Amino acid sequence: MKAVIRTAPGGPEVLQFVERPLPVPGPGEVRVRVHVSGLNPTDWRSRRRALPPGVDEQVPHQDGAGVIDAVGPQVDPARIGQRVWIWEAAWERPWGTAQEYTLVPDPHAVALPGHAPFELGAALGIPALTAHRALTVHDGGPGRLAPGTLHGTTVLVAGGAGAVGNAAVQLARWAGARVVTTVSSPAKAALARAAGAHRVVDYRTQDAAAEILSFAPAGVDIVVEVAPGANAALDRAVAAQGAVIAYYSGGENEELSVPVLSSLSANLRWQSVFVYTVPYAAKQQALADVAAAVDAGALRVGEDAGLPLHRFTLEHAAHAHAALEQGIVGKVLLDVA
Repeated sequence: MKAVIRTAPGGPEVLQFVERPLPVPGPGEVRVRVHVSGLNPTDWRSRRRALPPGVDEQVPHQDGAGVIDAVGPQVDPARIGQRVWIWEAAWERPWGTAQEYTLVPDPHAVALPGHAPFELGAALGIPALTAHRALTVHDGGPGRLAPGTLHGTTVLVAGGAGAVGNAAVQLARWAGARVVTTVSSPAKAALARAAGAHRVVDYRTQDAAAEILSFAPAGVDIVVEVAPGANAALDRAVAAQGAVIAYYSGGENEELSVPVLSSLSANLRWQSVFVYTVPYAAKQQALADVAAAVDAGALRVGEDAGLPLHRFTLEHAAHAHAALEQGIVGKVLLDVA
């Protein structure tokens, strides 16, 4: 089979297009014929780091979608032929989705309904599970998402044109929240509106705090934050009493400076969200809720859903990594099958 591997840390040039034997699923594993592999910023960031201890080569990419074609012992054979989306394929494992066939633990292959395209399946994983966690850590709020669970809640999504931001807007709308998002250009504003944001604020040309508070005079209850260091002052200015600022990203040397007294008096929570180490029960709930949102047609991809798709072939994985690392707007995918 064809695969992309790396044997050392570095830039996109360390990715190699190779032939590898067809893997055989072990106990509790399924083998998936990958149709589409999804890229995330953690994929290129991990590419720049050393391989895990004891691993000589690694196939990158956590997310993907395809069809189960074989199962190992302790897995229901009825799963063979099932369309699935994959999450955390390469987390502490050598097998990612940048190959024609990959192995994952059975629970890491989630049923993908027939109406959902493989490109949607490959775009779920990290972005949707991260967004779900950020939307469910509010004190007194729901630990799950479903229609109506965020009714009466106002959500601010920083960077509504990004992959996590897009998922957060769509999931928050599905759950009944009022959603405002910040962007940095008219083009990104159009994408955020397509995702379903009720109000879009261009922070480069508008007074972001004033615009957000005009939409939510009592403040926002949940902030889904991509740049906590840069946006801490804005988040504090627009946060409601008891709000949570759930941040999931940041630069290599980015630091978060929290205004102590105003945060204290407002009972604010500054909550980090690292999808890989989310508590087990919360991860299981996120998987169930995201699957339900997909089944309901509440999660979509493509420009008309606010998330343009940029497709590369498997052999051009290095070009895909370079495009994502350079900040291309939208979802980067590898067409594998």
